[in-house]
Amino acid sequence: MKLKSVLLLLSLTISALSTAQVTTEDVLFTVDETPVYASEFIRVYNKNLDLVKDESQKDIDAYLQLFINYKLKLAEAHALKLDEKQSYKKELNSYRNQLAQNYLTDNTVTDELVEEAYNRLKYDVKARHILVRVDENASPADTLAAYTEIVKLRKRLIDEGFDKVKKDIHNGKTVFAEDLGYFNAFKMVYSFENAAYNTKVGDVSQPFRTRFGYHVVQVTDKRLSRGTVKVAHIMIANNKEGDTISNPEARINDIYKKLNQGESFESLAKQFSDDKSSANKGGELAPFTGGQLSSSEFEDEAFALQDVGDVSKPFKTNFGWHIIKLLDKKELESFEDLKPELEDKVKQDSRSERINETRIQDLKTKYKIPEEQPALPYFVKLLNKTYYDNTWQLPSNFKGNKTLLTIGTKTITYNEFGDFMVKRQAMFSDKVPYAKIVEVNYDAFLDKELKAYQDANLENESPEFGNIVAEYRDGLLLFDLMDSEIWNVGNTDTLAIQAYYNQHKDKYNWDKRVDAIVASSVERKDIKKVAKYLKRKMSIEDIKAKLNVNDEIHVIFTTGILEENHQSLPENFEFETGISDIYDYNGGYIVAKVNEVLPKTPKTFEEAKGSVISDYQAEKEDRWMQDLHAKYTVTINESVLTKVRNQINN
Repeated sequence: MKLKSVLLLLSLTISALSTAQVTTEDVLFTVDETPVYASEFIRVYNKNLDLVKDESQKDIDAYLQLFINYKLKLAEAHALKLDEKQSYKKELNSYRNQLAQNYLTDNTVTDELVEEAYNRLKYDVKARHILVRVDENASPADTLAAYTEIVKLRKRLIDEGFDKVKKDIHNGKTVFAEDLGYFNAFKMVYSFENAAYNTKVGDVSQPFRTRFGYHVVQVTDKRLSRGTVKVAHIMIANNKEGDTISNPEARINDIYKKLNQGESFESLAKQFSDDKSSANKGGELAPFTGGQLSSSEFEDEAFALQDVGDVSKPFKTNFGWHIIKLLDKKELESFEDLKPELEDKVKQDSRSERINETRIQDLKTKYKIPEEQPALPYFVKLLNKTYYDNTWQLPSNFKGNKTLLTIGTKTITYNEFGDFMVKRQAMFSDKVPYAKIVEVNYDAFLDKELKAYQDANLENESPEFGNIVAEYRDGLLLFDLMDSEIWNVGNTDTLAIQAYYNQHKDKYNWDKRVDAIVASSVERKDIKKVAKYLKRKMSIEDIKAKLNVNDEIHVIFTTGILEENHQSLPENFEFETGISDIYDYNGGYIVAKVNEVLPKTPKTFEEAKGSVISDYQAEKEDRWMQDLHAKYTVTINESVLTKVRNQINN
C-alpha cells in the first residue's frame, strides 16, 4: 500500500500551468497514433522541478524519457483493459467525489467560519450535558415529547445539580448525562459547539437539537488554550522478545539519577533513548498541541512543565518509560499559519450546512433560476389524502413532458419532479398542508438538481479540477499495471527470485558486528575503573556495586550483539576482541569488552528475501520497459521539442 501512495502522489504532482510559446494543439510525441501534447509535458516538468533531488531528472531530454516511459505504461494499461475493472471505476469515482467537495463551496462563508473557529481555539471549554435521544426523522409527537422532556430536565439540572440528576436519569440508551471534560473547536458537532461557547461559565444553555436529539449544556469552566510545546525525551521502550535490558523502569531511573548528577540530557538521549527517530537529535521532538498525541499521559507531563529547561520525573506510557525536557512553549499559532488547516476542517465539519446554503443561492444566481416557481400550484392541486398514506400516484392526465426549469444546458421536466414527489411521501405527516409539502419537496429537488449539474460539469467549469481528476485516473491505472506486472512477483515468481539470489549471493551480507559489553559514563576516571574491572573479569553487577554507590549512577552498561552503527559505539570504534581503548563519545566516555567479533557474513535467502525481491523487481521492470518500447512506436516532434526547450529555459 505504501507503493500505491507514492505512485498516486507522483501522479498528482501534475497541475495546470499556462504556457506562452507552446500552444494547446502542439503534439510533442505520439505513442502509436495517440498524441501527447507539449502543454501537458510542460505542466509535468514545471510542477515536479522542485520535487526531484536527482539533478539528472531536471534535464529536459532525460525527463522526456521518463515521461515517455510513463505514457508507454499507460498505453499498456489501456491495452490490458485495466480501466474497465469495476474496482478501478469505484475507487476513481470515490476520489473524484471527495475531491469535488473542495471546489463546491463558498469561500466567503468559509472564511467567516474559519475565523470563528480560530477564535474558539483560543479557549478550551469544560462542560457536561444532558441528552434526550430522538431520531432526526422522528414523528412530530415523538419530537415534541423529547423536547418537553429536555425542558423538564434543564429545570432539574438548575435546581438539583448535575450529579443528582445524572444518578436519576442516565441510562445510556435514551437519556444521557455525561461529563465531557475540556474540548475546543471541531471536537463536537457545530450546534453543540455553538451552545457550549455561547453559554457562560456556571450557566445552562437553552435546549438545542443535534442529529442525536435534544441537549442542554452546562459550562463549568473556560480556560486559555494550552498552545504548543516542544520537548526532548529519553524513552526506554517496553520489553520485547530478545531485549538485553530486562528492567526498563530501573534503566530509566538510572538515567534520571545521572541527569540529577548534572549530566547532559542531550548526551544521555543520544546514548540510551530507544526512540531512534529522535535519539540522534538529543531526543528532540516536533512541536505538538493538546490532543495531538495518542498519549494523554505524555501530553499532560509535557504541558505541566513551566520553564524552558525543566525536566520531568520518569513516567510511564503505553510505549515505555520517559523523561522529558521542555525546549519551548508557545501560545496558539497565528491565524495565518493555521488558516489552511482550519479551512479543511470547516469543509468537513457540520459547519458545512451554512456553506451549503450559500452555495445553493450562488448556483441559483449563476444558472439564472427564478425565485418563484409558477408550476408549484399545479402540483398542489394534484395532491390528496393518499399522499399521507404513501399510496399517492401521478394522475393519468399528468403533464409530464412539460418543462419545469432549465439549469444551464439541462432541461428538467414535470415528470422528474413528479417522480421525486412520489418517492418522498413517507416524509410527511397529515399535519403538513399540501402547499407546504410541495414547497419543501421543490426546495429539496432544486438543491439536488443544482448540485448534480454543477458536479457533472465541474471538469469543464474548473480546468484545475479536471486536470487533477485525469491525473489521478492515470495514477490508478499505473498502480494496477505495476502491481500485476512487477510488484506482485513475491507471490508469483518464487523460483525466479530464488534463482536471482543464487546468481547474486555476493550482494547480500551481514555487516560486521560484535558481541560486547559497553560501559558509558560522563567521568573518564569511572570508565578507567570499569576498564580495570573488566580486565579482571569482574561481572557487570559487581562493577555496578562498586561504582554506582550512595544512590548515584556513575556508569550505565549496554550488552548484546551490536552492529557497526549502533548508537552505543563511536564511528571509529575498533572491532577487536578484548578490552577496547577509552573513547570520548557524546559528551562522555565509553569502554567496551568485545567477547567476539562477528565478521561480514552472507545472508541466507530468507534473511535477504526482501532485498532480493526489490532488486529482482528493478531488473524485471528494466526488461519490461524494453519490451514496451519495442511494442509501441514513439515518434517525437523535434520542432515542438525545440519550442518546449526554449519555453522551459527562458
